[in-house]
Amino acid sequence: MTGLDTNILVRFFLQDDAVKGNLATKVMSSLSVDETGWVGIPVLLDLVWEMTHNHKMKRVEVFQILDKLLSSREIVVEQSEIVRESLNLYRNTRADFADCLIAASAKAAGCSRTVTFDRIAARDAGMELVG
Repeated sequence: MTGLDTNILVRFFLQDDAVKGNLATKVMSSLSVDETGWVGIPVLLDLVWEMTHNHKMKRVEVFQILDKLLSSREIVVEQSEIVRESLNLYRNTRADFADCLIAASAKAAGCSRTVTFDRIAARDAGMELVG
């Protein structure tokens, strides 16, 4: 298994740098069912932030990238079931991906509620608004 950093995924999906894009493509092409790539939760959070803030991608585009990672047989996503639930919340609400992941992770851990000061997270990600 090969761990994948955010910058490899960014260059692979954007192909905005010829040299790094080609190198990232080689890395991604080398992955297989027998030699998978591993994507951790911090990488996903960083990837979403990078794509939305630095590259101004729309939610639907970010959803498509995350969905490709989750659907790939050559990629193992940390806590993929929780990430999938988070991704569905992200796709269907205005909550940001981090808030969706927080809510889904807390639910999976058995929390009866997740409290927040964030009104959108409370309304869309199922958290409980404090105050």
